[in-house]
Amino acid sequence: MERRNFIKTTAVASASFFIAKDLLAKDDGPIYGHGNMRYRMDNKWSKADPNINPVNDCHEMVQDKKGRILLLTNETKNNVLIYDTSGKLLDTWGHEFPGAHGLTLVNENGTEFLFITDTVKNQVYKTTIDGKILMTIDVPLETGVYKAAKEFIPTETTVDTNGDFYIADGYGSQYVIHYDKNGKIKNYFGGRGDGDQHLDNAHGILIDRRNTMPTLLVTDRTRNCFKRFSMDGKLLEVIKLPGACVCRPVIKGDHLYAAVLRSPDLGKENSGFATILDKNNKVVSNLGGTEPVYKDGVLQPMSQAEKIFLNPHDVCVDRDENLYVAQWASGKVYPYKFTRV
Repeated sequence: MERRNFIKTTAVASASFFIAKDLLAKDDGPIYGHGNMRYRMDNKWSKADPNINPVNDCHEMVQDKKGRILLLTNETKNNVLIYDTSGKLLDTWGHEFPGAHGLTLVNENGTEFLFITDTVKNQVYKTTIDGKILMTIDVPLETGVYKAAKEFIPTETTVDTNGDFYIADGYGSQYVIHYDKNGKIKNYFGGRGDGDQHLDNAHGILIDRRNTMPTLLVTDRTRNCFKRFSMDGKLLEVIKLPGACVCRPVIKGDHLYAAVLRSPDLGKENSGFATILDKNNKVVSNLGGTEPVYKDGVLQPMSQAEKIFLNPHDVCVDRDENLYVAQWASGKVYPYKFTRV
């Protein structure tokens, strides 16, 4: 009996130790954000060895159906780094994307594919989840608005349920081009210009299905806003985010997340933060940024408040609503993880 009690007591004590250790680990790190959208930062999340698996600009991240986190970098030693949520590096692939920029995940009848934009090669690629190229999209000369490949510098894609996809030419001529699933052009809209229907730094694009009718959210980074368009390209709304040069929109549940590359404009380097909006397009939290303030229903200018980021480029939200933030031109740092508290 004494031996059994000793073993039982030892087991309980051991379990208590590991539980306490786990709780202490979770409490390690500063907390950022506002309201009920607050997060504990881990800037050492990635366990990759920079001597073996270096990154250059960490552009975008997605989570696949296996729960893995895929990071896209324009480092051709390994364009895609695949992690588990603890930061352990599981795999890498890709050497052919010197301008790797946009990473979009799509599930087609249970099979996942990626869309990758390359700003150096002026192309967009559809690939398998492990990197086999299935489709290449070149400059859309058929539109009549492009004369040469150098005018087409695509930054992001989004994919509809029927396989149609939209490409945002955010570093080129600022058009959004609509394709069918086979890569045939169906429509285009936007383009550079001064009116609200035009775009300047159309960095990101996403289909928003939070309401009855799906719409397109397109970044207008220079003008500190997202613009909502109908699926056929009619302007519906301008979501103003003063002081925030936002990157691509990311939706999880009712919330909209975005990295803010710089603040208050693109000329001020190392001034970024991350922002979170609710389903009514109200900013509810900023990580590393000033607390959102509304006066008479109008959002007041936001800015970096704490230098936890330099130039954040994307936010990935995992199944547990934790965040991963990738950065551009920020000393080749790996992404940071923010665990929701």
